[in-house]
Amino acid sequence: MNLLPPLLRPRRRGIASVNSEVRDGIVPAGDAVATTADHDGGEPHNPRYRTVAMIIACAMFMENLDATVLATALPTMARDFAVRAPEMSVALTSYLVALAMFIPASGMVADRYGAKNVFRAAIGVFVLGSLACGLAPTLTTMALARFAQGIGGAMMMPVGRLVLLRSVAKRDMVSAMSWLIMPALIGPIIGPPLGGFIVDYLDWRWIFWLNLPIGVIGILLVGRFIVDVREPAVHRFDWPGFVLSAVALGCLLFGFELASRQGEGTLAATLITVGTGAAWLYWRHARRTDHPILDLSLMRVPTFRLSVLGGSLTRITQGAQPFLLPLLLQLAFGLSAAQSGSMTLATAIGSFGMKGVAPRLLRRFGFRTSLVCLGLLATASYAMCGLFRPDWPLPAIFAVMLVSGFLMSFQFTAYNTIAYDEIAKERMSAATSFYSTFQQLMLSLGICAGATALHVSMAAAGRMRPDFPDFTAAFWTVTAISFCALFVNLRFDPKAGAEISGRG
Repeated sequence: MNLLPPLLRPRRRGIASVNSEVRDGIVPAGDAVATTADHDGGEPHNPRYRTVAMIIACAMFMENLDATVLATALPTMARDFAVRAPEMSVALTSYLVALAMFIPASGMVADRYGAKNVFRAAIGVFVLGSLACGLAPTLTTMALARFAQGIGGAMMMPVGRLVLLRSVAKRDMVSAMSWLIMPALIGPIIGPPLGGFIVDYLDWRWIFWLNLPIGVIGILLVGRFIVDVREPAVHRFDWPGFVLSAVALGCLLFGFELASRQGEGTLAATLITVGTGAAWLYWRHARRTDHPILDLSLMRVPTFRLSVLGGSLTRITQGAQPFLLPLLLQLAFGLSAAQSGSMTLATAIGSFGMKGVAPRLLRRFGFRTSLVCLGLLATASYAMCGLFRPDWPLPAIFAVMLVSGFLMSFQFTAYNTIAYDEIAKERMSAATSFYSTFQQLMLSLGICAGATALHVSMAAAGRMRPDFPDFTAAFWTVTAISFCALFVNLRFDPKAGAEISGRG
């Protein structure tokens, strides 16, 4: 949930750099295409721009709420599917895999077929995926349905932002964005308690069925109020690159997911091998292609490279946290889903509270010092989650989670801003696409890492149900990975980002 304050917007990205990620301050996939839509200052005023913004905001709210509500329901879903709770990680991973695979293609698809048409189709795919999730009889079916949802989400978020940028005059953009960013603020706050209420008093399937009327209304409103403004594709679609990157990301993520399960070692190793081979082939392809779907040459830019590396290590913890915390509170502490949702609300509140503080901290201390010092504090605060025990007062647990959300969200605000400090305007779209894909990749790996650590600890102790020591091992494993970001942060130039932070 990283809505960049005006001070932190990269100065050449304009209004397209506004952030609205769901849980934790991560740059949204929408930036991958939003930056292609710079409006001419003479564009005519659209009196319906608020309506357009609200239609897109409702679609994003549906997606954001779905993501935060689901984590609270995982233990109950595991019981209904007759699987162990850690195995439910595939319900989260499959969605993120679809995002990582299809986000890079969103901009080119919107240019070719029209942003309005693609946005409307994306809502339809998301709704159909939601229906399939609500009817899923097994975990395998649920994973496939979540993947279908992810295809819709991969197009809905970025193309929805592109629709707004192409439908609203530049002078109205700030007002329109103020309407658009609200789902990112509200979704993570009301999601956990709403998920707990649905699980305790209704049925977890209603988490998905609630999307149906919202989506149908959204499709109708898109057809009624949104104009189809399209731009010609600048480059040919990189089909070989898309296929290779999709195979690489999909096989690697599902391979790591299966590696966390018992009895799936052979299939996991096969998928990881295939994914590694496809990644190598894509690397060779990208070196010979003028406009690859993921431009690896961007890693030669110092601040971009360091932000990708440091942010990737940090997101391991952030990806694991919404998976591990509900399991800990419900399985180990014995809290109800509603109580667990109320507790995990703390991280969203902490992230929200960070927004007004980040500009002042970065202006005072700069990016390098802030990332080093607050990064260490963030890692320590999440490591403390592994020490939660029944003798801890619930207010103390809530406070630790509040601070964790605050510190982690600050890190992502800083990473997502400094990444574009040295990126030329003509490469901004490629950079945001690359960055967004890696974000989704590392969030998925975070879930896999947390689930694997939980499984290994349970197997070593001969337990069928995770206990406090298992959660301690899982939290400390993912935070140890995030700690390595310290060595990346130390490599930032002390003056990096001075102009965008206001220090220079």
